[in-house]
Amino acid sequence: MEVIDDMRPHSGAAAAGIHPLLRQRIAREFEPRWRDAWGGRFILHGRVPDAGAVRLDGNDYLAVSGHPDIVRAQVEALRSDGEAVVQSGVFLLEGHPVHRLEREIARWMGHEDGVLCQSGYAANLGLLQIIADAQTPVYIDALAHMSLWEGARAASAPVHVFRHNDPAHLRRLLAAHGPGVIAVDSLYSTTGSLCPVEAIVAAAEAHGCMTVVDESHSLGTHGEQGAGICHALGLSSRVDFITVSLAKAFAGRGGFFTMPAPMRYYTLISAFPNIFSSSLLSHEVAGLAATLKVLKAADEERRRLHANTRRLRASLAALGYPIQHGTEQIIALESGSEASAMRLRDELECRDVVGSIFCAPATSRNRAMVRLTLNAALTEAELEHVEHAAKEVAAVVEPWKWPIARRMASTRAGTDRT
Repeated sequence: MEVIDDMRPHSGAAAAGIHPLLRQRIAREFEPRWRDAWGGRFILHGRVPDAGAVRLDGNDYLAVSGHPDIVRAQVEALRSDGEAVVQSGVFLLEGHPVHRLEREIARWMGHEDGVLCQSGYAANLGLLQIIADAQTPVYIDALAHMSLWEGARAASAPVHVFRHNDPAHLRRLLAAHGPGVIAVDSLYSTTGSLCPVEAIVAAAEAHGCMTVVDESHSLGTHGEQGAGICHALGLSSRVDFITVSLAKAFAGRGGFFTMPAPMRYYTLISAFPNIFSSSLLSHEVAGLAATLKVLKAADEERRRLHANTRRLRASLAALGYPIQHGTEQIIALESGSEASAMRLRDELECRDVVGSIFCAPATSRNRAMVRLTLNAALTEAELEHVEHAAKEVAAVVEPWKWPIARRMASTRAGTDRT
């Protein structure tokens, strides 16, 4: 158990003992990764970024953090709201600022009503828990966010996985297992690929299913006034539920899901994350309300974000990075093994470019990656710096030899033969 002992906290206080049963599980499930794949380092922690490093490891896509209108709203709430009661959101009466914000966000997205949650994870878990059950199959895209899978598990629902962005495979599963709930992301958080939402909705309607679309990475960044992909496609009225994390373009803390207005009280008394967690604090609610106004008016920021995305994707593809499976502001550099992802991350960080490693359970095993997330505030100098660093790193890691590059080449060859 040397690895466990080495990982004990060095705080001066005696480390708490680990029960033998838990030690066995850690030794079985974790120690080989720590020792063999990671070389005794925690895979997700690289070097401390230098002051001038280009940070591509956050989700503030429109660079609204620190916006004066948002900060002002938060400070005013902290100063003036001395009578706020910290309690579960189910106890908040009509007219409360939380309910006003819920309806404002929902109507922005083209829906009647919604519920503010503690996180996007809680939103997905709480929603699936109340719309599915053991008799309701849930059909999930293979790359859908983990919180959707956990929501289906909370509902004790039978889960059927369809191939990523493959409506034809979904239709075959629907024909075999019957109506239920279809859960997808509109913009996938590991690859930056867009969901064929129109085809998914058509399949749902043809088979009598409910649809859940997670817009965490597209709300604020896509569509008119940033109202999201479903709204941009004119599908809001045909998608039953839209969920979102407010820790992406909103750059705050919280989650949200839309719902028909008649579901409000059923939701409040049924969704466990809402019942058994406290509501967001008043200054957080005030900050989110101010952020909503900022996002609606952020057309120029959205233009810059998409321009930065097109430019950097084109540059990376020209250097041989296999990123053709995505199109949006999330760029996956899928090197394959966890050791290779650590090497890629280290090479980038040595050149002051900071990304985030994604590995199991966030990805499939042996599909580890460094994820780069772009934002609207990137300058010309910063983009040039990333491009120069990526060119140097490509010569070292040879991305055209990564497993995903070979798979893409094989797929293209098969397509050419047909």
